[in-house]
Amino acid sequence: MTQELLVERIMNTGLLTCAPETPLCEAAARMAERRISAMLVVRGELAVGIWTEHDSLFVDFTEPEAVRLPIERVMSRPVATIHLTTPVGEAALRFSAERRRHLLVVDDAGRPKGILSQTDMALNQGLEPYLRLREVGSAMRQRPLLLAGKLSLNEAAQRMGRNGCDAAVVKCDDGELGILTERDLVRFVAHHPGATAVGELASRPLLTIGVEEALIHARDLLIDRRVRHLGVLDGEDEVVGLLGFQDLLAGADHLYLEDLREALEQRDQALSQSRRNLQLAERVIDSSLEGIIITDAQTRIEFVNPAFTHLTGYSLEEAAGRTPALLSSGRHDADFYRQMWQTLQEHGYWRGEIWNRRKSGQLYLELLTITAIQNDQGEVSNYAALFSDITHVRENEEQVRRLAYYDPLTRLPNRRLLEDRLALAVRHARRQQQRLAVIFLDLDHFKQVNDALGHAVGDELLLKVSQRLRAQLREDDTLARQGGDEFIVLLNEIEEIEEVEEVTRVARRLVESVSSPFEIGGQVFRVGCSLGISLYPDDGTQVETLVRQADAAMYRAKQEGRNTYRLFRAEMHRQDRGRLELETALRNTAETGEGLGVHYQPLFDRDSGEVHGAEALLRWHHPTLGHVSPGDFIPLAERSGLILPLGERLMHLVAAQLRDWLSAGLAPPRVAVNLSARQFWQSDLVTQVRELHAAYDLPPGQIGFELTESILLDKQQEAIHTLQALCDLGCRVAIDDFGTGYSSLSYLQELPVTTLKIDRSFIQKLGESRGSSAIVAAVTGLAKELGLRVVAEGVETEAQLQALSRYHVNLIQGFLTGRPLEAATFAARYLVRDGAPG
Repeated sequence: MTQELLVERIMNTGLLTCAPETPLCEAAARMAERRISAMLVVRGELAVGIWTEHDSLFVDFTEPEAVRLPIERVMSRPVATIHLTTPVGEAALRFSAERRRHLLVVDDAGRPKGILSQTDMALNQGLEPYLRLREVGSAMRQRPLLLAGKLSLNEAAQRMGRNGCDAAVVKCDDGELGILTERDLVRFVAHHPGATAVGELASRPLLTIGVEEALIHARDLLIDRRVRHLGVLDGEDEVVGLLGFQDLLAGADHLYLEDLREALEQRDQALSQSRRNLQLAERVIDSSLEGIIITDAQTRIEFVNPAFTHLTGYSLEEAAGRTPALLSSGRHDADFYRQMWQTLQEHGYWRGEIWNRRKSGQLYLELLTITAIQNDQGEVSNYAALFSDITHVRENEEQVRRLAYYDPLTRLPNRRLLEDRLALAVRHARRQQQRLAVIFLDLDHFKQVNDALGHAVGDELLLKVSQRLRAQLREDDTLARQGGDEFIVLLNEIEEIEEVEEVTRVARRLVESVSSPFEIGGQVFRVGCSLGISLYPDDGTQVETLVRQADAAMYRAKQEGRNTYRLFRAEMHRQDRGRLELETALRNTAETGEGLGVHYQPLFDRDSGEVHGAEALLRWHHPTLGHVSPGDFIPLAERSGLILPLGERLMHLVAAQLRDWLSAGLAPPRVAVNLSARQFWQSDLVTQVRELHAAYDLPPGQIGFELTESILLDKQQEAIHTLQALCDLGCRVAIDDFGTGYSSLSYLQELPVTTLKIDRSFIQKLGESRGSSAIVAAVTGLAKELGLRVVAEGVETEAQLQALSRYHVNLIQGFLTGRPLEAATFAARYLVRDGAPG
């Protein structure tokens, strides 16, 4: 007797599962990615529900939060199951009687083993049903649901649900026809399109077939194009129906299944009788997309179909009389084939993946099913093998895996894979009581390479750096790209006796390898790198802690000179906590203004000794931290982004003080406020200054500004417009700390600035350093020719003041002439009323 086809032979074993709390959109995204029609909801090993493509019809697409509900809120329960040894015919009867589309296949213990769908039934029943239902018109769905393209997605889904349709034809605004299916709705659950009309969401164009064409051609078209529905056209090219896998199964009742079994048995007998009947069977399966091999009991090939020739390159004449070993790839050992044939003899079939070789010598991966065919005496008379090429499927899966776990540029492990390896390494080190090290590496000046030579050169540099770094590590060590120009090295199994020496030795090799010159595209240049090192378990026992500590140590290396390495130490952690506490306090102060004050340092005319201006200096007194030095909180404000609200408060404090002085009849000098880069490049800076003067009723230009030259050099042309607008308001603009940055004398004649402030480092070395004297002479001479005022800041001794008499210096600022003072003291000491001291 012939062996009856069982459910386990045709079920889909690739179960897609999720937890009950999984958001619906996440589950739908996984279904759409895998092109699977059902998601099994499990808790532990127990299936508690199922969500299918059909359930997407009942999602409320007008409510974005509906797609984020836990899947257990919308899943179907309980799950209909079927045993894996159930005959396919009985499964077909259950689909028809229970009006289901999916059955969960379970074993004796009730454990899920696979999913059986109506599509699986349509693809695995054989070709006879399609020969019997000869024309498309006999199976198509009459009067398909037609939707206007302007309908919303939610209205379309409701219409489909009310009409019991798994697909609908969409008439788009341009007149073209498209199709909207349950599988499309699953994609929309995964990526909610909002209120987009279905005319823009429908799959276009609608694939069609003639009403009088053979049904087997429709089945082949559905498989070839990987779609589930075809529009059916009449003789006038009008859509008169829809045809899908569900429709192909509609006529398969119990009698039909019995006839199908009888036809299969007759075909098996025909294969054992004569060459003539075998040739007849060939014509039946000529249109199969899968390769088919039929052998005798000694596994000598008797027949192959055209798909076999297309996939392997061997014709029937070349393969006949030989065994399937002619396709052997050499990748599988004798034990693999021994187990294959043992399974085939015990169960009557074998199914799995196997590497074979084409006639051209090219390797390919196939999904192979071998079935033993028995004669009336129960003896194996033939073997039938059916296979399909899945090489590209596996290659795509591997590519997806690499994209998920490897950096596409350097091919190094990415952050996700690194975290997995770090977690494994920490667990191993804990069990073995060993040390491990994490090295955080960041390239120095990589941004300049990108800006100067372009991103293509930058990418090539990252690739070469990764190759150099890899060459300095052991095979068991891990090098990963954290992102941008950051890399992380994991050093495993460090000897406890000389752990630090071993790690620092590796760190030095890494620094030296990156420091060597690079040549890319004819350009030769150097970059360095800064490294931070943390040790397990000394600096932390958790992955996140080790990476954070190494990152902190790397920043310390940058602060202390770059192109070097630093080990994490506990005091660094304490300093970091102190900075966090300080930043929190500063953030609160920026919001409330509490504790902020302004000191004013006078600028004196060198020759007359009169006050000609003042510099406003922000001061901060915290209730618990006390007086905080500007050297501590100003850089912190720059890094944390708090410089904008602090700078705005400073300008308002200064403006309010100037208004009070003017209201009291005093004659305050012009006051200069320091601007950071973020403040200067605000698009509305000029508007703020204009409104500030108007709000506090100040004379034009009463408040001026000081900027460092590095701010102006980054975007010189844009800076000109802003500076000119400030000058038009009467504001004086001074370049602070002149001579300490990337000084470019050419910009002085282009930028509308009024004053140069010579940095204190040059003033304090006057008379001691010939270089300082030469620089002061050059700067003051240049300023004189350009008509700029010169301020000497940091003047602290009479000797320095006397030395400045030889140069073109207009104003003096420093502790010798006047320290920063609170507003009241400054007014009492320096301001005048009606010609008398204030």
